[in-house]
Amino acid sequence: MSNSVQLGAAASSSVSERPRPSYPRSLAGKVALVVGGAGAIGAATSRMLAAAGATVVVTHLDNERDAAAAQALIAELGGDHAAYAANVVDTPSLVALRAQLHDRYGRLDILVNAAGFTKPVPHADLDALTDDLIDRMLQVNWRGQFAAIRTFAPMLKASGDGLVVSISSIAAFTGVGSSIAYCAAKAGIDVMTKALARVLAPEVRVLAVSPGVVDTEFVPGRGNDFNDRVSASTPLKRIGEAEDIAAAITACATMLGYSTGHIVQVDGGRAL
Repeated sequence: MSNSVQLGAAASSSVSERPRPSYPRSLAGKVALVVGGAGAIGAATSRMLAAAGATVVVTHLDNERDAAAAQALIAELGGDHAAYAANVVDTPSLVALRAQLHDRYGRLDILVNAAGFTKPVPHADLDALTDDLIDRMLQVNWRGQFAAIRTFAPMLKASGDGLVVSISSIAAFTGVGSSIAYCAAKAGIDVMTKALARVLAPEVRVLAVSPGVVDTEFVPGRGNDFNDRVSASTPLKRIGEAEDIAAAITACATMLGYSTGHIVQVDGGRAL
């Protein structure tokens, strides 16, 4: 038998002996950090990840309202889940949180970037989009998500099967959103997802979930009339719920084990 045939047989044997992936993946024994877990999408995601077997840690801003919401969520989940104060615009608070997670759990497997901020500004009103608002929008929605990934990348790499899921928006490619700065920040999330998927592989997968309009209080001033108009113009004839986005994030952890660097669109067909 020639060397080429022998090598081919060895390669075939190696492939056949490789364990086949099993889906859905169990999250038992894994630790998931949901940054911004006190918000609607963060809380829905925390519940689903916990139901899938993960131990969930949520972050909240250091104020009474967010702390109460986070603690209520943790009480609802029970078990060894936890809530800690941290702010994505304050990197030292993220570094302190990393130390707390390492001391308490000794590992981190999943990072969900669900923290965000917006303020509606009509796109045609250029003067209303001030320098301060632009800086704040990019600071929270882009720099903050990158800072969280940068901070927790060592723990995710140590997991060997790490996952990052960031919240983007269809505003990133439609150019239609609460403000031009918000659209720009979300476009940055999409680019960051692709770039970090290359550099953090193979130990860490990096994905983003891109919602359309979601029925939460994230965008101030939107009421039932806005939701009704959007529902009528969306192919699936409804706006998204927090659970729709949470389900996509959970699928990234449990079903999309061979995906990285992609943006998962969850918009009811609105961007068509």
